[in-house]
Amino acid sequence: MQTFLRRLLPFLLVFGIALPAAARLDRSSVLVETASGGSHRFEVELALTPQDQARGLMYRDHLDPASGMLFLYDRPQPASFWMRNTLIPLDIIFIAADGRIVNIAAEARPLDETPLPSDGPILGVLEIGGGLAAKLGIRPGDRVVHSAFEKGK
Repeated sequence: MQTFLRRLLPFLLVFGIALPAAARLDRSSVLVETASGGSHRFEVELALTPQDQARGLMYRDHLDPASGMLFLYDRPQPASFWMRNTLIPLDIIFIAADGRIVNIAAEARPLDETPLPSDGPILGVLEIGGGLAAKLGIRPGDRVVHSAFEKGK
C-alpha cells in the first residue's frame, strides 16, 4: 500500500489533490493507567513533525471516543496549546518524560485561542475527546504507557 501511495503522490501534488491528514500520520496505541486501578487504551495518530503538530486535530468535526492524537517532543519542555480552528472540544493531557500526567486542560473550548499551558516540562501531549478524562477518572499523577516515555522512567 505504501508503494502505491508513493507512486500516486506526485500525481496528487501536480493536480493539487491532498491526502487527508489522518492518512499521512503514523498511528500508535497508548494506555492510560489511573491511580484507581483503571486502564484505558486509545488508538492515536502521532504528531511528530512541526507541521503535524501545528495542525493537530484542527478542522475535524468528530473524534471517536477511543481515539486521539499524541504529540511527542525531542526533549522535555514547557508547552502551550490553543484551540484555533479546532471544531470539537478536547481534553489536553500534558505528559512528563516518565509518562506521569502533569496536568489536564479539560474540555478545551472549540475555536478558543486562549493559551492552555503545561504546569512544567513535558515530553508529550495526548488529546482526547472533551470531558473523557473526567468520565474515565484520568487525573494528574496517572500514567501514560507508550514507548516514548519508557526512557524517562
